[in-house]
Amino acid sequence: MKVVIIGIGLIGGSMARDIRRAEAAAEILGMDASSSHLEMARELGLIDGEAKPADLASADLVVVSIPVDRIVEELPGILGQVGDQTLVIDAGSNKGPICQAVAGHPKRRNFLACHPIAGTEFTGPAAALEGLFDGKVNIICEVEQTAFAIQERALELFGKLGMRIRYMNPEAHDRHIAYVSHLSHISSFMLGKTVIEKEKNERDIFDMAGSGFESTVRLAKSSPAMWAPIFRQNKKNVLETLDEYIENLSQFRTLLETDQYEALFEEMEQTNRIKEILKGIPLNKS
Repeated sequence: MKVVIIGIGLIGGSMARDIRRAEAAAEILGMDASSSHLEMARELGLIDGEAKPADLASADLVVVSIPVDRIVEELPGILGQVGDQTLVIDAGSNKGPICQAVAGHPKRRNFLACHPIAGTEFTGPAAALEGLFDGKVNIICEVEQTAFAIQERALELFGKLGMRIRYMNPEAHDRHIAYVSHLSHISSFMLGKTVIEKEKNERDIFDMAGSGFESTVRLAKSSPAMWAPIFRQNKKNVLETLDEYIENLSQFRTLLETDQYEALFEEMEQTNRIKEILKGIPLNKS
């Protein structure tokens, strides 16, 4: 099995680790805009060497794990270079623009639009984790656009990596992911910003930060180079979620300002239902 991974960061590197575990004889080659990332990935044993454009034609699998704006730009060209039986998957957090970018492409049948709901706040090859995808949901969009035999190979691979499959159309994916992932990151970034600005005047504020603050602001350590394009691509859905979030914050502020503590308690008690909703759902760090 010959694998080319384009983008050897957290997701691409973790995919390399898990493919190596599942397919010991696999030849794994990497492409990355950063030569230092490629060298580190080789030193860590994530890849066997650097891939050349010609390797795309002979690859069994191509994994595209680069920022979503670059996926939109580069995926058509990547598809144009792969072999007739090559499986190409991506890991982009938005699916609508990516699927639109290859609609009608002569080799659209080779591409399976994927979003593994897995990750951490860390980046680069050193962040790669074995078993990152085990038990995690992998959302697949427009499966009917992919050749059946290529679908079967993809599902076999995902099974070996321990993924749970969910099918969804790109529009629904982008709308839902804005709530459960994109809004979470915005909240974390803005909480971090608020505290950093306060810390300018009160140097001891971080001495008071406990585990609650740390877990809430964890996502603020995520890469802006990855997240800014995500927010731009999914602007309409992100703005909708922000409007609803801001409205809820404003209502909370009004209840507090007007001493409506019983209503405040009821708001929080109703929200406690989230414990039951999330019970039994594997933790996804993204």
